[in-house]
Amino acid sequence: MTKKTSLTNKILIAMGLGLILGSLINIFTPDQAIIQTYFVNGLFHVIGSAFINSLKMLVVPLVTFSLICGVCGIGDINALGRIGLKSFLLYILTTGLAISLALAIAITLAPGKDFAQQQHTTTFVAKVSPPITDVFINIIPSNPIEAFAQGNMLQIIFFVILFAIAMLMTGEIGKQLAETAEKLNEVMMQVVTLVMDFAPIGVFCLMAKTFSEQGFALIVPMIGYFSVVILCLLLHALGTFSLLLTFFAKLNPLIFFKKMRPAHIFAFSTASSNATIPVTLRALEKRIGVNNTTAAFTVPLGATINMDGTAIMQGVATVFIANVYQIDLELTQYITIIGMSILASIGTAGVPGVGLIMLAMVFNQVGLPVEGIGLILGVDRLLDMMRTVVNITGDATVTCIVARGENTIDDTVFNDPDAGTISELHLPHKT
Repeated sequence: MTKKTSLTNKILIAMGLGLILGSLINIFTPDQAIIQTYFVNGLFHVIGSAFINSLKMLVVPLVTFSLICGVCGIGDINALGRIGLKSFLLYILTTGLAISLALAIAITLAPGKDFAQQQHTTTFVAKVSPPITDVFINIIPSNPIEAFAQGNMLQIIFFVILFAIAMLMTGEIGKQLAETAEKLNEVMMQVVTLVMDFAPIGVFCLMAKTFSEQGFALIVPMIGYFSVVILCLLLHALGTFSLLLTFFAKLNPLIFFKKMRPAHIFAFSTASSNATIPVTLRALEKRIGVNNTTAAFTVPLGATINMDGTAIMQGVATVFIANVYQIDLELTQYITIIGMSILASIGTAGVPGVGLIMLAMVFNQVGLPVEGIGLILGVDRLLDMMRTVVNITGDATVTCIVARGENTIDDTVFNDPDAGTISELHLPHKT
């Protein structure tokens, strides 16, 4: 009897095939009207976009029901505050470690020293970042329905926690609602499984479209910058997170990374932490064994404020642009960059296009030309895919550390290689 290919392996194969096909289209048929119209901007675009929309469709209801279950499961406001504070501080710590690592490696390897600036740059106009007072004010939604409709994660988290606390205070009525939320959460997890079953096709189309448009030709002039960012991302993901998992979460990093693999593939394909929330939650709860009471809070919060991958890009980009424009940065400016990146990750939480806004803020603060960002925009999409993988790995690492501290992680599930694997899907039929 032949062994069936697991869903994760199917998605990996689809990702590889999409990457190869997209690269071939980019090299051999970039101007073929039929291929570009009917495949790249037709079939691949439609299926890829529909797949991302199907993931985003899950986010708000899943976070809502999961967070209600989590808060009601904790049942203690002090414990909720403790989990929130631990998560927040750990996210800030990992962001600080990420930017420090990126600066140290970028200063050592000095990308951009011999950069020829004759190649064309993309015009970049920096968006104005909102005042930090507005960010804190806007955490509280003036219209919860609008927050849900727009998928504003910070406002949704605030409202749902407030609503769940009120449920705890209303006794029997709240208990009945909590039981309903648990049932709805279970159904939503099943919807996640349904969507994941179509992932190989969606991932194939996303990768084919991305690499048919981007190609590897864009990387060649920027190979120094690109390589240093990738190196820093790998060191942070495999080094920093492995150490944190080993010493603070008391988990085997190899098992952790293996069980997070589906979430990593989704993050790489979609380049969106928010779109990957359903898959990250499922991996943490079903595969790694973290209790919903912890994961339901830390994962949506991390998708909003955890900026490890973005911080690494900022560190390397700052050194790269400084080298290109032959501007010497002093130690105080490097310390400013670290502080700005940490503060900006809080102050721009939930703001669209946050990565480039944060980078523009850092450049302004240390006196680098903001138009220099146009140099790195060409490869930013490809790096964004890698950054997202690092970001969701950070979310999962912090979740595991908090869960270990709160004693809400099941080591039996974590050590079971088959726990939470998606079996063959059987749709209901009338007999």
